[in-house]
Amino acid sequence: MTMPLVKLSHSRRYPPRATAFTRVFWDALAEGHFLVTRCLGCQRHSFPPKPICPHCWTDVIDWEEITTEGRIYSWTRVHAGPAIFEADLPYAIGIVDLDCGIRVACPFIGEAAWQCGMAVEIVSVIYADGPFFGARQKGGSHNSYIV
Repeated sequence: MTMPLVKLSHSRRYPPRATAFTRVFWDALAEGHFLVTRCLGCQRHSFPPKPICPHCWTDVIDWEEITTEGRIYSWTRVHAGPAIFEADLPYAIGIVDLDCGIRVACPFIGEAAWQCGMAVEIVSVIYADGPFFGARQKGGSHNSYIV
């Protein structure tokens, strides 16, 4: 299940903090794979990835690739944001309910008439300094990305 890779020439505005544990996630994302942690005790997924299951508190977890298709749960367009994101204003962000049951908060990519319930897909956004992810309208164009 390889996700589309969207390549951008600029660096991430606010790079995520990668740890020894989350390096697996970021490395996979750079290759177009969206991984979550799955508890080997209760079998439930968690995102963002966690070394301890938030459901049953065991530390016996594994990594699992999941589907990247889902629907918008909620969204907003930011018109006045932090100074570091000023060049991106206005931008859309929101929450996506993936088909596998995971809920993900992320930026929305491209121009679309965003609506709750709209079908979207998570894509891997490859910046000059590393990967991140965002949601775009399912079947959306690969052109004119705003991130």
